[in-house]
Amino acid sequence: MSLARAVWCHMIHRPSPSQKSHFPSTRSKSPFPKIIPPFVAGQFLCKLRDLIMASDSPKDLPVRPAEDAKAKNAPPADTLPQWLIERNELFEKLWQQHLEETKNRPHPEINVTLDIGDGNPSSVPAKAYETTPGSFLRDVPKDVSANVVIAKVNGELWDLNRPLEGDCAVLLLPFSNNEAREVFWHSSAHALGEACECEFGCLLSHGPPTPQGFFYDMAMPDGRVVREADWKPLDNRAGKIFKEKQSFDRLEVSKENLKKMFAYSKYKLHYIDKLVTGEKSTVYRCGTLVDLCRGPHIQNTGKIKAFKIMQNSSAYFLGDQSNDSLQRIRGVAFPDKAKMQEHLKFLEEAEKRNHLRIGKEQELFFFDEVSPGCAFLLPNGTKIFNALQSLLRSEYRKRGYQEVQTPNMYDVGIWKTSGHWAHYKDDMFKLDVEKREWALKPMNCPGHFVMFGHRERSYRELPLRIADFGTLHRNEASGALSGLTRVRRFQQDDCHVFCEQSQIMSEIEGLFDFLQSIYGLFGFQFKLQLSTKPDSSLGSQETWDEAEDQLKKAMTKFKGDDWTIDEGGGAFYGPKIDITIADALKREFQCATIQLDYQAPLNFGLEYMTHEQVEKTEKPEKAEKAEKAEKAVKTEETEKKKETKPIDPGPGRARPVVIHRAIIGSFERFLGILIEHFGGKWPFWISPRQILIVPVMPAVNDYVEELQQILQGDKLNVDIDISGNTMQKKIRRGQLEFYNFILVVGAQEKESRSVNVRNRDDPSSQKHGTMVPLDELRAKLKSLRKERRLVNAL
Repeated sequence: MSLARAVWCHMIHRPSPSQKSHFPSTRSKSPFPKIIPPFVAGQFLCKLRDLIMASDSPKDLPVRPAEDAKAKNAPPADTLPQWLIERNELFEKLWQQHLEETKNRPHPEINVTLDIGDGNPSSVPAKAYETTPGSFLRDVPKDVSANVVIAKVNGELWDLNRPLEGDCAVLLLPFSNNEAREVFWHSSAHALGEACECEFGCLLSHGPPTPQGFFYDMAMPDGRVVREADWKPLDNRAGKIFKEKQSFDRLEVSKENLKKMFAYSKYKLHYIDKLVTGEKSTVYRCGTLVDLCRGPHIQNTGKIKAFKIMQNSSAYFLGDQSNDSLQRIRGVAFPDKAKMQEHLKFLEEAEKRNHLRIGKEQELFFFDEVSPGCAFLLPNGTKIFNALQSLLRSEYRKRGYQEVQTPNMYDVGIWKTSGHWAHYKDDMFKLDVEKREWALKPMNCPGHFVMFGHRERSYRELPLRIADFGTLHRNEASGALSGLTRVRRFQQDDCHVFCEQSQIMSEIEGLFDFLQSIYGLFGFQFKLQLSTKPDSSLGSQETWDEAEDQLKKAMTKFKGDDWTIDEGGGAFYGPKIDITIADALKREFQCATIQLDYQAPLNFGLEYMTHEQVEKTEKPEKAEKAEKAEKAVKTEETEKKKETKPIDPGPGRARPVVIHRAIIGSFERFLGILIEHFGGKWPFWISPRQILIVPVMPAVNDYVEELQQILQGDKLNVDIDISGNTMQKKIRRGQLEFYNFILVVGAQEKESRSVNVRNRDDPSSQKHGTMVPLDELRAKLKSLRKERRLVNAL
């Protein structure tokens, strides 16, 4: 999955398959030299769409009043760039043809079931190629219709302005719906793109929705850089676009006409050449903007009531530093101002929890240009990392997992056998050694398959659960790197379960229990989503259907109907269950995955002896050795004739089913999530700063040092402060650094072998603390750590 495709998927308001699969997207190299094409310099004014399209000559185009026209060499107020005029004239010509064709089509009556979201669907009259979902809003209560963003027609997102084509079920979605919110932000990005074309005369690249809003990338005239001073003029232009209630017009265009329409932009031509696989695709018009896009979109720009530019920066085209450097403008928008205020408060809280800031303050990790995208874990960060691994290892012992270690580098042949090479070779770090091509492993799967197949296996060994904390490397584009959440070097809690068909249900149920036991320790609730067969996949339809049915049964048994389906979101080798967690700010992250794989055993020829084989054909040791020796002397001619295609195992033998499984996924990414979830206030059992001991006076420093040795002997993380600062400053430092417990000791505590305890999360203990005998404290601290309690209390 190329990053170019991922970019396209952003443009079309659909999650990238690479984001849902077991391996992220690929870097794409530029197909063209790093040059900037000619631009029309300076500012120009936006025109009302209908007037623009009706005009025969640029000189006849009416204009908005000029505002803030400060750019040097600005074109005359009555002109637009010629490439924009030609693009929009072609769109209008094709649009009129489309309207005429639609008008002349038969408009038979169709059966429509309308659900406005209240759970009471009703039948409504409608006509094919005439009635739109938006037309139903006239008969919907105003408090409901005001919040509707988009429709779903037979489960597919559908523009409110797009005519229905046959019998269907229509569901109206409000802004509070995740899919609707993405559509809203995608449409807001188009409005931003229109404002940028008008303000800068720029060439737009792509403008997708993001989890916190949207952005648009653009190539600026003469390499100009966007500055914060440009935000206000853009805000003003966007405000006019919203007031005009510009409609979003969807049009299917042939690939030939797409190339004509966007001939002015090498960026759009790249998307057309690489990503439009059929004979046609869709474009959308919004005011003066005509953009390559699969949509869908909101009814009109009047739905956008609050809009704010949040940031500008540079970004490489396709996220690849060998491509052009573009300007990126980020924004956010809402259907009412109250939601904007809520969002800004949310961002303020999110910034307080930013894992990069807390990571620096608590000395957990850092990054350096000597190894971009690879985190340096400092001692405190390593303590958390080790605590996570210790937790998983303790669960592995309970649940029958066997931990292994596998090589970091493989001959690329193994990736060709697994199928990864065709999909992800550009995301691998490759090297040539002794005239052989090698690659650093980006996942552990193939190594585990080799491990299973290196000797004869029996049904008695199944299920075989192999776990691996091996280091992985993925050649992420530099523009995609983002703190701990997107790195090039990382470790995962990878596991592969080799089992019989009859064991799938019990294994999946065991994994669900595993999920609950791990996520519960951090206070995470989780959701399940089944991702089904993608367009590009390995294996027969029958095999996929069987695999998906097994997962559906397990999910229904565990959660009833409380799970969702993502059609086409599976990995190329099998369907999967994606597990999404929500942090303290209600942000959702996909960490865990459970993937059923029938294909890998075929690719690697994995098999085992069944119960029947062992009972009926078990041979004496000497006879078995003789048979092995006979097989070893096969002639070279026989070897050449041997089939390369997988064949069915012989009598008494069977292929295992593989379950790919990760609970926390990447340790680095999970660490970033935990930092922001807890805001740096770690539960005691995982905290790198569990205890700070502060003396009342220098005379008890020896007792402070003795306490540190005793508690460190209990395997606790203990720091002391015997500096020359005042006691109040030492305590304040401990509070600011979020130590779980501050132990204050003086002459009385030394004499009685006790400590004065101040609990980070108990305000009542902050002023005077609580006197606790040392032996009692040690017992309580050990218990708190052993039980891995979330609440910081003795």
